[in-house]
Amino acid sequence: MSPVDVVQAQLDAYNAQDLQRFCACYAPDAVLADLHGPAAQSGIAGVRERYAKLFTEHPENHAELLSRVCVGQVVVDEERISRGNDAAPFRALAIYTVRNGLIARVDFVRE
Repeated sequence: MSPVDVVQAQLDAYNAQDLQRFCACYAPDAVLADLHGPAAQSGIAGVRERYAKLFTEHPENHAELLSRVCVGQVVVDEERISRGNDAAPFRALAIYTVRNGLIARVDFVRE
């Protein structure tokens, strides 16, 4: 699977709030972090825990892809995130590093 394909697959699973399909896009040792910050979660268990909580707390959560750039094994998505419940949407960048067809690291920038 190409880097763009795996990132799109996880975005589709995210919007469907399909935790199983979402986690299948991540490497067993995946790392999630804010850009230039320490790892917030590491390993598939950490990814699963973070997104299980997010999907439960925000059942109307949706990410709209605004733009995407891919260079080698790095994919950068600009997204508009809506949480529902009259919460204001916000912009975010997700910088994905893909290794062996799975997402190995995501660095987030949130507006």
